[in-house]
Amino acid sequence: MKKNKTRIKIKKRARIVRVARLEEPIRELPGDPREARLARVTTEILRVVGEDPDREGLLKTPQRVAKSWLELTSGYGVDIHKLLNGAIFDSPESDMVMVTGIQFYSLCEHHLLPFHGKCSVAYIPNGKIIGLSKIPRLVEAFTRRLQVQERLTGQIADTIEELLRPQGVAVVMEARHLCMEMRGARSIGSPTKTSAMRGMFRKDSRTRKEFLDLISHDSY
Repeated sequence: MKKNKTRIKIKKRARIVRVARLEEPIRELPGDPREARLARVTTEILRVVGEDPDREGLLKTPQRVAKSWLELTSGYGVDIHKLLNGAIFDSPESDMVMVTGIQFYSLCEHHLLPFHGKCSVAYIPNGKIIGLSKIPRLVEAFTRRLQVQERLTGQIADTIEELLRPQGVAVVMEARHLCMEMRGARSIGSPTKTSAMRGMFRKDSRTRKEFLDLISHDSY
């Protein structure tokens, strides 16, 4: 199976560089005190759907689910400014910088089911650049929350715009939503695409087209 990789492209006009049981007490868990509360809720959910939380296969499920939820929503504890401020540098460069193929996983806030896909981010510097590894970290900070894809796309773009004040920012996300595939419409293999264009990417059709052409082969 071909392994998907995040591809980082820095484009200078014609050149692209690839960089790569509620009733019963539950044992308090070490670490985050929220784990015990989440485990109690999970035990009750198991009962409500008709399962037996005391059968062998489910004995540790509440604790596992609790830890999983804290990991999947860890973005709420990330200070975005602290995450990025140590990696913003002065630079005279003014050519498009792109990071494409960023794999992400998030949870739909309407049904608490996953959606996952790829994200491409570009910006045109205006005196400042950001460490390339911080862009996937920014995406992760916002995806590790309860989300809707439309808002998520804008949050990434707005944060880069706020901190770098670039000439332009562009974000495109393509994802499969299990809330639409596993239930409801059961529309299998119908990815959702969203975009957020700021600055030159919104005003200049040639710049926007250049970006969209470069990511067109990165379909889900």
